[in-house]
Amino acid sequence: MSLWERMFVFDDYGELLSLLHNSIIAGAVLGVVCGVISVFVTYRDLAFAVHGVSELSFAGAAGFLLLGANVVTGSLIGALLAALLIGLLGERARDRNSVIGVLMPFGLGLGVLFLALYKGRAANKFGLLTGQIVAVDASRLAVLSAIAAVVLAALAVLWRPLTFASLDPEVATARGVPLRLLGPTFMLLLGATVAAAIQVVGALLVLSVVCTPGVAATMVTARRGLATALSVLFATVSTVGGILLALGGTLPISPYITTLSFAIYLGCRVFAAVRGVRSRRGHRSDRHGPSSSLEDRLPLTGSVTGPRLHPSVVGFYAPPEAVSRTE
Repeated sequence: MSLWERMFVFDDYGELLSLLHNSIIAGAVLGVVCGVISVFVTYRDLAFAVHGVSELSFAGAAGFLLLGANVVTGSLIGALLAALLIGLLGERARDRNSVIGVLMPFGLGLGVLFLALYKGRAANKFGLLTGQIVAVDASRLAVLSAIAAVVLAALAVLWRPLTFASLDPEVATARGVPLRLLGPTFMLLLGATVAAAIQVVGALLVLSVVCTPGVAATMVTARRGLATALSVLFATVSTVGGILLALGGTLPISPYITTLSFAIYLGCRVFAAVRGVRSRRGHRSDRHGPSSSLEDRLPLTGSVTGPRLHPSVVGFYAPPEAVSRTE
């Protein structure tokens, strides 16, 4: 069998679609929740934290697999413990990265130990690292949907203060935003999301659905609402598209998802580069033309101080006169 036939076979594809419809639904659910939280991961520069949480989540899943217990529960416990430690011990970026650097090898070592002691099917071991498409039954889909619903509901409640704290933490602190509470809370939500994503994508490649969509979306636009919508779209296309492609081949699901996610990122990067070139040319041609405001000349990817905060976000913690000045 050639490499192409291993990647794309599509024999009995209709029957496979009907048998694995839970996996497709799970991919769509994960696409939504990962896309929403990915924007905040980008704003808060937590890509390294995602990787650290995934290692402890992998260790928890492997430990519960060894004990014959529910793998999703173990993954969730490991992810939440890691997220809580990172959130409590690493308020500053330097401290946070140090904590993650300590947790990552410890979690990966524990996971490898548990898998070495496990005497069951090799597919179960491999699936924890790279994901597996047949692991999502009705009960696991219900658990993943419940986790996604809790995360999305919490993000909806925390949306404005979390956005304010993510984009301008110094001003947010001055306005009374409780950063010490928001940080660990967001890390717990991130841990739950990572634990859910690992069940489909695997521990090693979870960054492709939790980080890449947000990075790609914020390169295209600085508008928070549009960036979130695009991030959800990118994450959903990556997960659902990867699952649909994996159904037609004999390879693990993760290469398809990561390839689609990276292709979307490259497309957004090329789009941003082309737009930047056109913007600079337009500025040079208008150098002797009618003057325009600085706001009109700023690129969509942000202002000279980063993404712009909408007055409604500032107004959540600012007096009315401060809001009028931002408008």
